[in-house]
Amino acid sequence: MSAGTLLGYLDRWSVFPGDTVTCRVSCTGDNAYNAELVRVIQGDTHPDAPGYSEQRVPLDPGGPFPPRTQPIEPGSMAIVDDSPRLTTPGSFSIAAAIWPTTPSRGAQTLFSRHNPDTGQSLEFFINDSGALAAELSTGNVSVHVANDCCLRARCWYFIAMSYDAVEGCVSVSQKPLTVQARTIDSDSRSTEAPRNAPLFNIGAPLTMAARLRPVHGDRRHYNGRIHNPRILGGAIDAPTPNPVANAGPFLAAWDFSLETPSQRIVDISGNQMHGRLVNLPTRGVTGPDWDGSSHAWPHDAGHFAAIHFHDDDLYDAGWEESFSFTLPENLASAVYAVRLHNEADEFYMPFCVRAPRSGRKNDVVFLMPTASYMAYANNRIGLDVPETELVCGRLIELTEQDLFMQTHPELGLCFYDLHNDGSGVYYSSRLRPVMDLQPKFVGKLGGDGSNVWQFNADTHILGWLDSQGIGFDVVTDEDLHEEGAACLDGYRVVITGSHPEYYSASMLDGLDGFCGSGGRLMYLGGNGFYWRISFHPSLPGVIECRKSEDGIRAFAPGPGEYYSSFTGEYTGLWRRNGRPPNTLTGVGMVAQGFDQSSPYFRTEASRDPRVAFMFEGIHDEVIGEFGLSGGGAAGIEIDAANTDLGTPPNALVVASSRQHSDLYLMTPEDMLDPVPGLGGTEAEIIRADIVFFETPRGGAVFSVGSVAWPGSMAWNGYDNPASRLTANVLRRFVDPQTF
Repeated sequence: MSAGTLLGYLDRWSVFPGDTVTCRVSCTGDNAYNAELVRVIQGDTHPDAPGYSEQRVPLDPGGPFPPRTQPIEPGSMAIVDDSPRLTTPGSFSIAAAIWPTTPSRGAQTLFSRHNPDTGQSLEFFINDSGALAAELSTGNVSVHVANDCCLRARCWYFIAMSYDAVEGCVSVSQKPLTVQARTIDSDSRSTEAPRNAPLFNIGAPLTMAARLRPVHGDRRHYNGRIHNPRILGGAIDAPTPNPVANAGPFLAAWDFSLETPSQRIVDISGNQMHGRLVNLPTRGVTGPDWDGSSHAWPHDAGHFAAIHFHDDDLYDAGWEESFSFTLPENLASAVYAVRLHNEADEFYMPFCVRAPRSGRKNDVVFLMPTASYMAYANNRIGLDVPETELVCGRLIELTEQDLFMQTHPELGLCFYDLHNDGSGVYYSSRLRPVMDLQPKFVGKLGGDGSNVWQFNADTHILGWLDSQGIGFDVVTDEDLHEEGAACLDGYRVVITGSHPEYYSASMLDGLDGFCGSGGRLMYLGGNGFYWRISFHPSLPGVIECRKSEDGIRAFAPGPGEYYSSFTGEYTGLWRRNGRPPNTLTGVGMVAQGFDQSSPYFRTEASRDPRVAFMFEGIHDEVIGEFGLSGGGAAGIEIDAANTDLGTPPNALVVASSRQHSDLYLMTPEDMLDPVPGLGGTEAEIIRADIVFFETPRGGAVFSVGSVAWPGSMAWNGYDNPASRLTANVLRRFVDPQTF
């Protein structure tokens, strides 16, 4: 596993045979590195696991490759390219509303222009003291002015910087939108400046929320919101929501309520000074005009004419290509990885190869939950969340990868992190190195090896399929999102991963269509189909999730911010969107716990002739009192049947778990009143159910309702009742005979 000297990422996580794979790598130190293509079969290195297994593909990607460090520069900003229309011979003003979130955290740029060739520059910023300031330089003369009153965090201000060419002065001013008792933070200061100097005609792009080129090695990223900036061809006396008319014509007037899903900022002055956003600052957020009368930016965009910038935003690491290679035309569909390695380190970059566009497919397809991989990408729960050891019921042993992610925040954030200013993370991207998307990785539950998580847990399923000699293909969540049910055409059985938590509407429609047309679904995990996500309509490899209303979450979105900025969809739990997972799989999330997993106990329904095939060769009444994830088959995150939430009336609950500890607690969406008796030893709802039901046109669904189930399948070299039961189901599901 990587300790951080070798890092890389791929442009795509899904390709076809014959496609070209492009690799972007950063290698620190003096050691050259090599690359090889491997098929990932079983990635868990725990002593009780079936044994780590990968298969090298006879393909030479090139190399050895020389070491080359490629940095990541996080932080969002807006850039407006230079133009003759962005000039004025004398007086000018910059006005906006801002909502700073870390005004005392050091100097932060609001607006900037800098020409390194001439030395001319302009910067309107928050200084080291937390006060509004401006600096202008002609290359020979410098002007500096700053307010005395510091800005308050999370308070809206109307601000302005103005140059009066006639009077020869530069001023900055701020006016709070809300006046607080015994608080004086309205302020204005001015200083002398050269008369009739073209201080704005710098011949360089205009940037907002950061400097384009570091003057002293620091981009000075701003944390906070900016609302509808204006540049005027005249001086104004004080900042107001609408700059005074006698300040002259607008050089630019950006309306941040327009084209919210895009990465463009729109100028409505008529001068076409449109700009672009870098690193996905947050859109679809409330501005100073929001009054609570509208809670959806698609319905009343004017209330949401603000953009929230962060110094740790990251969309694309932006690395240059290191090498590429072409896959063989006859390469079988499977999960593969580019393995980077040298004497000091190794790093895996997994991806899936789909079945050929034309030709025979296998009957079975593994649906690789890449949206959930993105949602958890580089999560730091082990260190950053104080209660992790409490919910796990044990000390957390940290790995080298945990420590590397902690000391390298530039790797980017996930949906379980907070930005540096304390605001929640709404976007997560795969265009960066992802430390936890690797075989041999333990994950969020600690480095003791007793639990694996996400991708590595899914290799328990891949290894099990290989052990059973079952041919299968692989597709990803992004494939399902882009193609819908057509992605699954030709397959008889879809097998999910251990934790397919994050789903878009298109993905859910695709699975619904597959099941409705006679397909068979094997849901081999827990906490699936839980959060609604949106893929960006034009930017590849990024998802948005706003966890509105309730659910298990690291933070709550702000009031009025429950709608996706990418698509305008209402967000939150699929249950709150009228599509609980029970309607698809028969079960839905009820609890989580990270201390110990429990076994299942067969019910009377398991004797029903409809499921006789399931228990062939199985005489045990208790199933799964063993496993690689918490020591049992039912655990970590568990789902149960509930007819009130859509579990079909023909569903059979053939086994249910018991004996969960009180570290398993009811989900917030079920907890209407926080009364005693909600722990695992007390509440009947806290259980995992194994469910089977038939669907129209001869299809069927089998659900286990537990993230820990694949770890139980892998116990004792896949020779155990949980493995046998799953194999019985798969053999029957592959059988074309209708149910």
